[in-house]
Amino acid sequence: MSDSARDTKKSKYLSAPAAIDKMPGGIPYIVGNEAAERFSFYGMRAILAVFLTTYLINSSGDLAPMDDQTANIWQHNFVAAVYFLPLLGAIVSDWLFGKYHMILWLSMVYCVGHAVMALVDYPALTGLDPRTTLAIALGLIALGAGGIKPCVSAHVGDQFGTTNQHLLTKVYSWFYFSINFGSTISTLLTPWVLKQYGPGLAFGIPGVLMALATFVFWLGRHRFVHVPPGRAKFFKETFSAAGLRALINLAPIYVLLAPFWALFDQTQSSWVHQARDLNCVVFGYEILPSQIQAANPILVMIFIPMFTYIIYPFLNRIWGVTPLRKIGMGLLITGPAFAVVAWTQMRIDGGETPHLIWQILAYVIMTAAEVMVSITALEFSYTQAPKKMKSFIMGVYLLSITLGNVFTSGVNWFIKEQKDQGNEVLSGANYFWFFTAIMVVTSLIYVVWSQFYRGDTYIQGDAH
Repeated sequence: MSDSARDTKKSKYLSAPAAIDKMPGGIPYIVGNEAAERFSFYGMRAILAVFLTTYLINSSGDLAPMDDQTANIWQHNFVAAVYFLPLLGAIVSDWLFGKYHMILWLSMVYCVGHAVMALVDYPALTGLDPRTTLAIALGLIALGAGGIKPCVSAHVGDQFGTTNQHLLTKVYSWFYFSINFGSTISTLLTPWVLKQYGPGLAFGIPGVLMALATFVFWLGRHRFVHVPPGRAKFFKETFSAAGLRALINLAPIYVLLAPFWALFDQTQSSWVHQARDLNCVVFGYEILPSQIQAANPILVMIFIPMFTYIIYPFLNRIWGVTPLRKIGMGLLITGPAFAVVAWTQMRIDGGETPHLIWQILAYVIMTAAEVMVSITALEFSYTQAPKKMKSFIMGVYLLSITLGNVFTSGVNWFIKEQKDQGNEVLSGANYFWFFTAIMVVTSLIYVVWSQFYRGDTYIQGDAH
């Protein structure tokens, strides 16, 4: 008996999609879990930049905040780890334990990470230097968040078979909607809690939501399709002609997506630092610099139905909108989004105090790019991956985010090193113009490369 057959025989759960033409029963649990998990992740991440540069203390309890470049290095290295570890989670999932168990087990690690994060502000209790506690907490959160990431994305697709695969595009859109619903609430709430009640409670609330996310996921265990792990077949398929062809076909697109993430993820670092110098008063209410990030998930929730039901159908009537074309359009407008931020910084450098509406404009353009790039790349990666390596391909895709953040961290490290030696490089607006130029060049290369892409589509339950 094969490993796959043995797993199926032992399992008390559904191991293949049912022949239905409607949404699978496990989807509400996945979407509910994702909303709560994203609340926890983005709630913590929303306040991380401000915490590092304003609230961080030393082991004596005295304020010892980081400078902007050091904070950027910590933050982007953390994000790089979050999106590198999916590859490890994907391999272990597809090879040994299956997606469900990896998600459940690593969610528990994730919860522990949030608990440690809530203790960073209490060195007398932990007996550790806050930066040490911070490193442990971020490491555990990166392992939990990163390890489950490719499994969750692939687990969504596993719920669908040949009779309802036409609903995949819609469900990935709503999956992404749930991410941004959780992100919106947490991005507005946690900065306020940080200011009013301090880091302990501000980091503790995301931990509670992660525990809730884990519980919701466990509740759906009898409604999910549990695709058995590939065991030996995982390596056989990964290194088969089809597996290697899929990796070779997709690798260039992932390299070309890295600059997009190098720019996009700065909405939670350099854009937050810039917001400190903006006029953030709206209708008499002062918005906190870290709260402006909520513009992104709010706009995503507006843009997803707009693009799905209006913009894409309209463009399809006059020009076939393929996944690769959607990604290309998104990359082309990412540079202009950063150009708006660069122009805003030029005004700040000149002594002005621009209104935050200019950064909001940049968010509008950047979020439109995100909808076209991120959602499409997620679905495209799933459909281009052979069946036993869905999570693995998702992990490889997420490496593009790691590459982008490693690049941003490296640029900030270089700036800091030069600054320590008395040299000013890429200061002020030049920093943003540098990344703008990188993105313009990348998008033009992508437009040319995408004309030559050829790949195959694989869906669970399909005979292909």
